[in-house]
Amino acid sequence: MSIRMPEPDISMILRRHEIASVLRSIVPEGVIDEPSSLAPYECDGLTAYRQPPMLAVLPETTAQVSAILRYCFDEGVRVVPRGAGTSLSGGALPLADGVLLSMTRFNRVLDIDFDDRVAVVQPGVTNLAVSQAVEAAGFYYAPDPSSQIACSIGGNVAENSGGVHCLKYGLTTNNVLGVELVLMDGEVVRLGGRHLDASSLDLLGLVTGSEGLLGVVTEATVRILRKPETAQAVLLGFPTVEAAGQCVAEVISGGVVPAGMEMMDRPAIHAAEAFVHAGYPLDVEALLIVELDGPSAECAHLTEEVVGIARRNGATTESISRNEEERLRMWAGRKAAFPAVGRITPDYYCMDGTIPRRRLTEVLSRMNDMSEKYGLRVANVFHAGDGNLHPLIMYDAGKPGELERAEDFGADILRLCVEVGGVLTGEHGVGVEKRDLMPVMFNETDLDCQRRIKAAFDPAGLLNPGKVFPLLHRCAEVGRMHIHNGEVPHPDLPRF
Repeated sequence: MSIRMPEPDISMILRRHEIASVLRSIVPEGVIDEPSSLAPYECDGLTAYRQPPMLAVLPETTAQVSAILRYCFDEGVRVVPRGAGTSLSGGALPLADGVLLSMTRFNRVLDIDFDDRVAVVQPGVTNLAVSQAVEAAGFYYAPDPSSQIACSIGGNVAENSGGVHCLKYGLTTNNVLGVELVLMDGEVVRLGGRHLDASSLDLLGLVTGSEGLLGVVTEATVRILRKPETAQAVLLGFPTVEAAGQCVAEVISGGVVPAGMEMMDRPAIHAAEAFVHAGYPLDVEALLIVELDGPSAECAHLTEEVVGIARRNGATTESISRNEEERLRMWAGRKAAFPAVGRITPDYYCMDGTIPRRRLTEVLSRMNDMSEKYGLRVANVFHAGDGNLHPLIMYDAGKPGELERAEDFGADILRLCVEVGGVLTGEHGVGVEKRDLMPVMFNETDLDCQRRIKAAFDPAGLLNPGKVFPLLHRCAEVGRMHIHNGEVPHPDLPRF
């Protein structure tokens, strides 16, 4: 699973100063080309792989984005879009011969319409900032990734991000109503709007989760929701992971749909408690955080149902939040689980795969076997309600071979997810991390269909190349690739 950096087009690098000069004419004070100043852009949240871009440009208007892409299209310059850089799959990994298009200056909330229950925001607005902008009126934006304080709406659209409340309220795709999108040739299009349903092909659904391969989002219309009358969290400790997994299955099969249902195993519990002091029990093997919301009477009834199911499955500890402060404290450890694990290991590799809930116990057991096989510890935190796993593989990059073992461990976890009926990613995306595992899940016909969709939006393959699609046999002719049913036009993807 080791990823090699791309072989750059030397002729393009030789034109670096010319390209920078043209981009400065479009964005006078938004071009970065000094090597030392490009260091912050050399990786995203997948920090194991680094590559400084040829240069970076920070536009402020849709017209500037359009002009930049049109110029790059005409000159054959590759472009990598970037939001806040929190991607954990290498989706914003730059190219040595490409322009990194940073959208951080698009940071304004443009409109809030409480009657239609929508907010129109620029892509650089952080996820949490949307909720903060509407909270005084009793509204919020439902998708809440753990990185919500930093991750941007544009990045959320690119990766179809979820969060702890996606079980009941859906992923980004269920909460974005429209986008303004700039295509690689500079054309500006609008998909969706303030209405709930599309009247034609669902191109918005196609763009959401497309990882920056189809266009650059310059505006998003998102759904805002009324805050529920009551929200109550239940903290449940179990003597075994199997018991916690069975509790998850019975809650869902019993017809209860929590706002969120998260699970942590012993290593994650101990790391989070040491970091946040949330009051987690330390004598359990698994911890469930279940949140119920809605009218107070309904919330009380559902809480009683969940506690009863937990007791029947051997829960040894239970705690119910009595106020908002206690509810937030229960969630604090889960929200901070990733940095908490970072305190107990030099490095960690955060995986992302999704499985059927009923296979949860089996998958966790097999992951423990893999941990022994590779000699690396793993802490598990995940969205138990929808089966989205986030194993954190702990390693030391300073020790020869450990990063490679962590990568192989992670690849085996993802193969296992597909084997039991799941998928390679739940919300982090494919990027470069899972790119060469795509054939585990898709056959050549599937992948060819996906490539053709990409070509319909970006025929020259200049937008975020080298991501998502596996690198198959390349022929000597530039811009073409052999596939099983013959030779078809295809972008000249860089080799990693």
